[in-house]
Amino acid sequence: MPKRFVVAASEFTELPRFPVGFELAEALTAAARDLHGTGTPDDTMNTAVTLAVRLLPEAEHAGIAEIQRGGRLRSLAWTDETVRFAAEPRPGGHTPHPDWERLWTTPVVRTDDSEADGGGNVLSGLGLRSVLALRLRADRRRLTVLTAYARKPQAFDEDATRIGRLFTAHVSLALDSATVREQLTEAMRTRDLIGQATGILMERLDIDAAGAFESLVKASQRENVKLRDLARRIVDANSAAGGRGVTER
Repeated sequence: MPKRFVVAASEFTELPRFPVGFELAEALTAAARDLHGTGTPDDTMNTAVTLAVRLLPEAEHAGIAEIQRGGRLRSLAWTDETVRFAAEPRPGGHTPHPDWERLWTTPVVRTDDSEADGGGNVLSGLGLRSVLALRLRADRRRLTVLTAYARKPQAFDEDATRIGRLFTAHVSLALDSATVREQLTEAMRTRDLIGQATGILMERLDIDAAGAFESLVKASQRENVKLRDLARRIVDANSAAGGRGVTER
C-alpha cells in the first residue's frame, strides 16, 4: 500500500490549518499557497523554514543560507538561534557544513550522523546529528541552500529526501516570483523618484524635461553616485526646504 502523508492540523499554529488526512500533493499545494502569498523574498524564506519543519518528516530545525564562491557565507532565514549559529562561518572562513560545497553539482546532500567520524564538529557540538541540505538556487557566483536538521541520527530517509526536493521546487518558484515582484516595485519607485527629481530641476533651472534629465545623469556620473540615490537626495532636500512649489507624488 502506498505510504500516505498525513499532516496534523495542530502542528500548524501560525499558518492556515491543514485538515487532518491531507495527502502529500495536497499538503504541498497548501504550502505553495502560503509561500506565494508572501510579499518579499525575506518573507518567503522565513515562511519556507517554518514550513520545512512542519512538512519534512523528523525535521526539528531549518535554515536558509547563501554561499558564495570562495566560501563566504550568509544566513538568510532560520527557525531558531541554534540554526543561525550552526550556519555561521568559522574562523579562517571555513563553512560549518563542508558537504555544502557538493551542492554546486548535486541537488541534495544528506548527513546521517554528524558524530560518525568521532564528532568534534560544529553540528555534533550543537547536538544536530542528522542534516538534509537541499539546493534552492545556484549560479556561477552563489548558492542558496535550505537545510533541515534533526537531533537523532539517520532521521532523514528517502521519503524525507523526496518530499524535501518537491518542497524546495515550490520554494524556488515562490522565491523567484517574490524577487521579480520586489524588483518591479523598486523599478516603479525609482522611476517615480527620478521623475520627481527631474521636475524639481526643471523648476529650479528653468529647463525642459530632457535637459533636466541630462543634468541629472551628468551629475550622477560626475559624483559617481547611482542615479536613483542622487534623485532621492534632490527630492529629500527639496522636501526639507518646503517643496518650493513642487508637489511630491
